[in-house]
Parts: sequence; structure tokens; C-alpha cells
Amino acid sequence: MKQLLKLNEARTSLKQWLQPIRKSERSDRMQLSASKAAFRVMVLKEFSDHIRSWRFAILLAIIVLACIGSIYSAITALQAQGSGSSANSFLFLKIFTLSDGTIPQFTQFVAFLGPLMGIALGFDAVNTERSKGTLSRLISQPIYRDDFLKAKFTASLLLVSIVIFSLGFLVMGLGLIVIGFPPTPEEFIRVMLFLLMAVVYVGFWLNLSILLSVRFKQAATSALFAIAIWIFFTVFYSIIINLVSNAILPDQNGTTEEIMRYYNQMDLLSRISPAELFGDITTTLLMPNVRSLGVLTMEQVTLALESPLALGQSILLVWPQLTALVALTVICFGLSYYWFMRQEIRARS
Repeated sequence: MKQLLKLNEARTSLKQWLQPIRKSERSDRMQLSASKAAFRVMVLKEFSDHIRSWRFAILLAIIVLACIGSIYSAITALQAQGSGSSANSFLFLKIFTLSDGTIPQFTQFVAFLGPLMGIALGFDAVNTERSKGTLSRLISQPIYRDDFLKAKFTASLLLVSIVIFSLGFLVMGLGLIVIGFPPTPEEFIRVMLFLLMAVVYVGFWLNLSILLSVRFKQAATSALFAIAIWIFFTVFYSIIINLVSNAILPDQNGTTEEIMRYYNQMDLLSRISPAELFGDITTTLLMPNVRSLGVLTMEQVTLALESPLALGQSILLVWPQLTALVALTVICFGLSYYWFMRQEIRARS
């Protein structure tokens, strides 16, 4: 009997000891569910704000018109190309990479106008909330700081993904009507990978603009800084590369090792630019006949087989560029996350 009483007392004490732990676990689950619900609400709110904004409508109209013009140019070039057997290899992919010379091709428009979309969606993501005084009100609610920043990025990236994939399917649909036969499975996968890489490329500029929005208090300053970086890599960086190339150009009597070293250095310098990384990825994915992105010796050219690369080999060829582009995007998001978590947030700060 005494043992039963001791056992009941032990059970009672164990329940009393476990009760605070269960309460803390229950409160943690409630906080986690509340955080997820708040994150979804913020993402939907930011997404709807972007959809209704005039700047997004103007940018979308410009991009759609440019892409329609590139499709017309590609179709004109395909019709002028004829129906030779060599021209019909990967014909569906040429809709994205071919042009008659009057209008740039689809991939060039994406590489040129995509950063503008990312900058427009992210340059005032944080500093506008701060200047209006709404940031302190949001953080005073049961909302985590990282959820606020992640919601800004997720909503903008979701909108970019919808726009990029919608344009890609529009191009494929019009090309299907003109060509008259569907793409092969490999062509479809290559196009999907290209669109995914376009989302990553625009996501880099989106993360960069969010980083500048966290760093600077004025939206105009962050916008001008982001546009200046975009113009530098789009226009001036190639000029700098040409100047460096002329400065370190080996003489005509240089050895093969010196010439190879020169071209490798030029390739390394040019791939600092995100646009160059995206261009290499686009060229390799949409042009299977591209077998190398660097300089080749005469022995390598002589022994190479004249056949397109398989999809897996094309992905392996651009894996360093793909990794570098994703790493740049992650670094920008990490820096913005670090600075935002360390900032002091006050009303009208």
C-alpha cells in the first residue's frame, strides 16, 4: 500500500514537472503557426501592392512589347533561313536566340530589362517603410524581423517568376503556331532551365536593390546606386575590360602558354560581371552546339566531334557560372539580412 502511495506521488510530481515543458512547447507551436500566418499575409500584401503599382505596369508593358518584337524578329529570321537539314536541328530553341538583325533577340532583352524589373521592385522595400513610420509599427506587432525581410523578397521574387515564365510560355506558344510542331523533351527542359536561370539573374538584382534599401535611408539614393551599378556592368565594364586587354596583350612572338594565360585572364575578368555569367548560361543552355566557353587549341578543335552536347554535359559546362550567380544572390541577401537585424528601428527613424 505504501508503495502504491509513493508511486502516485511520483506520478503527480512528474506531471507537475512536465507541465511547464508542455506549456512552453504549446506556446512555441502557437508562435510558429502565428509567424507562418503573418508571413503569408505579408507576402500576399506585398504581392498585391506590386500588382497594383504603376511602375510594375509600365515595366511589364515595356518588357512584353520588347519580347513580342524579338519574337517577330526570330520568326522572320527562321523564315529566311530556309528548311535545310542542318538548320532544323534544335529549331525550337532558335526562337529564343535568333534575330534578323533589326531587333535584339529574346535573351538579350531579358538580360537587359530583367535587372530593371528587379531594381524597380526592391529599391524602396525597406527605406520607404522606415520613412513613412510604418516599419516600427510592423515590428511592434508579433512579427519577426526576418519574416518581414523574407516576405519582401519572396513576394517580389514570386512576381518576377510569374512574369518570366509567362513570357517564356508566350514565346513557346507563338513559336509552336509558326513552326507547326512541338518541342522535343530536351528542348522543353532547356527552355525551362533558361527561364529558371533568368529568375535567379533577376533575383540577384532584386537582392542587390533590397540590400541598398536596407543600407540607405532614402529611396532615391538606393535607386540611383542600384541603377549606377547596373549601368556600370552593362556599359562601362566592357570598356574597362578592353582597356585592360590592350594593356596586357602579349606580343606576336609570344608562346602558346602566354597566349592561353592571356585569354584565361580575360575570361576570368569578364565573368566578374553578372550579365556575363548569365550570358554564358544562356548561350550554353539554348545553343547545344556550343561545346566550350573558353579558348581552344588547334589539337582540341581537331579532335572534337561535330555534334551537339547532351543536356547533362551543357549543365556541367556552365556549372561554375551557375554556382557563382547563385552565390552572388545569396551573399546579397545575407548582407541585407545582417544589416537589417542589427539596425535600430524607431518611429520616423
